[in-house]
Amino acid sequence: MCNLYAQTKSQDAMRRVFDGLLEPEEVLDDLLGNLAPMLGIYPDYAAPILRAGPGGWQLARAR
Repeated sequence: MCNLYAQTKSQDAMRRVFDGLLEPEEVLDDLLGNLAPMLGIYPDYAAPILRAGPGGWQLARAR
């Protein structure tokens, strides 16, 4: 795999994608900090993901 995808949307846009899908008791925690666009995401690069977390979901980085 070699830069097959890029992250060009803003952090706010990534959070808003799931607004209508969350249950009333679920929350979406943003653990990314200040995220700049990544035009090439390569192996071993930390990239934004959405994962299950306590009480809802987390927007975080993972490799």
